[in-house]
Amino acid sequence: MAAPPARRASTGPGVALVLGAAAIGAAIAAGRTDLLAVLLEPPAPVSWMLGSVAAVAGVWLLLRSSEQVGSSREATQLVRAIRLVFLAVAAFAASAGWFIGSPVPIVAALVIAGVDVLETTFFLMVAQARR
Repeated sequence: MAAPPARRASTGPGVALVLGAAAIGAAIAAGRTDLLAVLLEPPAPVSWMLGSVAAVAGVWLLLRSSEQVGSSREATQLVRAIRLVFLAVAAFAASAGWFIGSPVPIVAALVIAGVDVLETTFFLMVAQARR
């Protein structure tokens, strides 16, 4: 009999943790320096374009999440669906910030996305370890 295939370690959780920490780090840097002022407070036409793109991304993420919640059978699928909901909230917050011309909601969106990715990655790791 052939030996079972070796299980390859997944790099997904590690990448997600790094991206979540990077989003929180970017939020901290945005609050302390003027380096991100170009992105946080762009000219009006660019701001409206970024706000529109973020709003469309938020709607798309919300629709994807509703699809996953309706078809999920396992806890890990539900955690991924909830992750998409919080990423949609972050996209809507960023969109609002660009539409009103304030960097505060954009920084809040970075914090929401970063914390969400960190905590849902932790939940996914726990759920997969329990299987």
